[in-house]
Amino acid sequence: MKIHKLSDVNSNKIGTGTTVWQYCVILGKAQIGKDCNICSHCFIENDVVIGDRVTIKNGVYIYDSVHIENDVFIGPNVTFTNDIYPRSLRGEKKNEIIYPKTLVSKGASIGGGASILPGIIIGINAIVGAGAVVTKNVEDGAIVYGDAATQKSDIKKL
Repeated sequence: MKIHKLSDVNSNKIGTGTTVWQYCVILGKAQIGKDCNICSHCFIENDVVIGDRVTIKNGVYIYDSVHIENDVFIGPNVTFTNDIYPRSLRGEKKNEIIYPKTLVSKGASIGGGASILPGIIIGINAIVGAGAVVTKNVEDGAIVYGDAATQKSDIKKL
């Protein structure tokens, strides 16, 4: 495991062979698999599970309740959201929020600048095009793109 000296990594659950580049923040309860590459300027919150051989490019923020399986590619500046009804909360009410689980399945790829809404499942080997806004689940092997991302029937599945 290699952690750049300019990163703030509080988790001890990071697999062998994983590299964390500069200016990353990884909170204490995050779990990251082996042989991952986490590029600069990334933030990974507590209730996050990342599998093995995952590439997370620059400027990606992964918030609570996002789980990423093995062999996933996440392009630069992908936005994961976790709160269906976001509000500025203080005190105890903030601790009462239960975020829906977002799952990025094995072998999926998400293009740069895509936005993933809360509670979405991105299927096995699916591809999300750059800049897409994903508002509903993506089937295994599907290719989706656009705003809001939809599967195009004229594109064959992988």
